[in-house]
Amino acid sequence: MEPAIIRTADGSDTLFCRELNQHYHSTFGAVQESQHIYIETGFLYMMEKFQLKSGHGEKFIKILEIGFGTGLNALLTQAEAEKQGIRVHYTAVEPFPLDEHCWRALNYTHLPGSIDHPQTFADLHLSSWNKPAEISPHFLLHKIHGTMEAFSPESGVFGLIYFDAFSPDAQPELWTEQVFEKLGNALHPGGNLVTYSVKGTVVRALRKAGFKVEKLPGPPGKRHILRALKS
Repeated sequence: MEPAIIRTADGSDTLFCRELNQHYHSTFGAVQESQHIYIETGFLYMMEKFQLKSGHGEKFIKILEIGFGTGLNALLTQAEAEKQGIRVHYTAVEPFPLDEHCWRALNYTHLPGSIDHPQTFADLHLSSWNKPAEISPHFLLHKIHGTMEAFSPESGVFGLIYFDAFSPDAQPELWTEQVFEKLGNALHPGGNLVTYSVKGTVVRALRKAGFKVEKLPGPPGKRHILRALKS
């Protein structure tokens, strides 16, 4: 069944999955949630940590996203990479890609004072699955059509993981110690994982998998989020 488009409080769209009774983003604001968690707490934090700035040589960061979904996190990351003038290699794992007429109906590229990259958004979705695609000089995308369980990431190559799967209540099999161990092995030393869920079972699973976990202030409508450091 096709997900329903829902307008969130900041004016940006999200989707509602009827089968799982889950929204893809916060109804308090899809764009502001993604910007806060994945760009500010994740991407910009890691840029500062590893001094990934324009003029500091040929530096880049490899990012892994669990749950490509609407493509919003990838779009915001690509826009920020262009702004900062650094190179991003972006891998995204998604078992259920959206139909074209669904993602084209989302309003992310038409928000006043926000993102103005309609061709980039289309390129993110239209790029082939399971092989790298050069979206821009600063953004290489590799979308993997498959499940997290079947995914075998290369060891020690990613600097940052966006963990944006459906909630632990909807998909408990994705929020386990075993999954986080796999993702921890994919991070290089000092790498981080960011996610919206602060559920106790998630915190315990991350710690058992060897992560150092910190709760940070969340976006509107959410008290806390998590950033987990590979020990």
